[in-house]
Amino acid sequence: MEKLVFEKSDIRDFVKITIAEKIEKLKNFIEFTLEASRDIKKTPKYDSMREEMQEEIYQMQRQLGALNDLKQNMAKVLNTATNRVQLGSLVITNKARFYISVSLGEFFFEGDRFYAISPESPMAKKMMGMTAGEEFTLNKIHQKIVEVL
Repeated sequence: MEKLVFEKSDIRDFVKITIAEKIEKLKNFIEFTLEASRDIKKTPKYDSMREEMQEEIYQMQRQLGALNDLKQNMAKVLNTATNRVQLGSLVITNKARFYISVSLGEFFFEGDRFYAISPESPMAKKMMGMTAGEEFTLNKIHQKIVEVL
């Protein structure tokens, strides 16, 4: 993996925008589903269709709550430079790039693959407090920290 220059603030902004876009998309889908449920005509399957739509709306509202939690947690992520792995660190290993922030998972930024992981994740817990040059093994995968930003 080549060493490239990464602007942590750009990655942080990208994650925040991604969360905001997911929230907006889900809100629109909830509204669309609510509208559709109001337009259902009384048919023999009316009750079961409305019930299914209500269940779908409930599931989307739960997802929306989780996304709003991610948004709130992202507000706590600092954007300061770090030498040791901590909340807000961008950790470049010889295998992957990790942004210790929220549990968003894999994303691509400017053509590069990153993983936004929660500080409570096993990977983040393993790396916490480490500095560039240190090594660790998790799930039988050995990694060396190349850089901490």
